[in-house]
Amino acid sequence: RGALMEQLGVKLEVLPDGRRRWHGCAKDTPRCFGTVRAQTPQYLLAGRWTPPCCLRALRATARHVLAQLEAAGVRHWLEGGSLLGAVRLGDVIPWDYDVDVGLYREDVPKCRWLAAVAATGRPVEDPEGFLWEKAAEGEFFRVHFSRANRLHVDLWPFYARRGGVMTKDTWLGHGQDVEFPESFLVPLGTVAFAGVLAKAPNDPRAFLELKFGPGAVERPEYPNPEVRRL
Repeated sequence: RGALMEQLGVKLEVLPDGRRRWHGCAKDTPRCFGTVRAQTPQYLLAGRWTPPCCLRALRATARHVLAQLEAAGVRHWLEGGSLLGAVRLGDVIPWDYDVDVGLYREDVPKCRWLAAVAATGRPVEDPEGFLWEKAAEGEFFRVHFSRANRLHVDLWPFYARRGGVMTKDTWLGHGQDVEFPESFLVPLGTVAFAGVLAKAPNDPRAFLELKFGPGAVERPEYPNPEVRRL
């Protein structure tokens, strides 16, 4: 039965009595897809959406990270496609492969795990098995579901430059990767996301339209339509 599920690519089996049998990834296994190229994971190329086990891990990692930041008093908010998913669905977008969170750079030392990574440059595993590290691509942080399973939350340190505009030190060339007025964060608002109330810009729709363009909430699209269009 397990071999059949693997052959068909089935990750979650709902049994007649309502019980669920998982066949996908977990804390002690790698995630279900390889390196993401041109913002397009393998499953999109195969005409599928994010495996449910991967979505489950993304939600768990997001809830853990948001709780840690909140407890430490770090000012933070949902960013990019994660905020888009929150506004549309109250959840991770069903074809997404990571979660994005912005935070104030000056608050990084308040979080013990981020402070440890920033001080040593080495990854730190917290007591619940989540792995905190500095991203290899630039000046931001990444929190993985586990050492084995690299489903992750990206943490983007922003700071205000003259004129009250939020900026950061690493830009990856994504269309939504733009500076924005700090007024979106003062005060912060909240949105439902992955089973919790998450911090968000105080005008999520205006924030998303600044990042993605008019009508972004109503017109879903894959991260890179040039590779795969919804």
